[in-house]
Amino acid sequence: METSRAEDKCKCAGGDMKNGQCVMPEVTFSTFIMSLNNTALYHLGKIKSPVSGKAEKDLLLAKHSIDTLSVLKEKTSGNLNAEEDNLLSHILYDLQMHYVKANVG
Repeated sequence: METSRAEDKCKCAGGDMKNGQCVMPEVTFSTFIMSLNNTALYHLGKIKSPVSGKAEKDLLLAKHSIDTLSVLKEKTSGNLNAEEDNLLSHILYDLQMHYVKANVG
């Protein structure tokens, strides 16, 4: 039986407590891309701060995360499997659209 009590969750970013220790998810290319996606969404004000509970925008830092993903797409071209390439392409497009909207509105 799996529990979802607050004390079963780590204070570290999204890990779970197992045997009294924080265990983070396995690092894969996809989880790395998702981490950068979450960082960009946070800086775009799409994810609330875990500390303040408020959405905070920092478009300079959002652009930096988006640019990082763009460099990764360029440098990994031809080396990703179809699922990884699709994930990166869709995330990059989505973030770029959010960024444009944030700068227009």
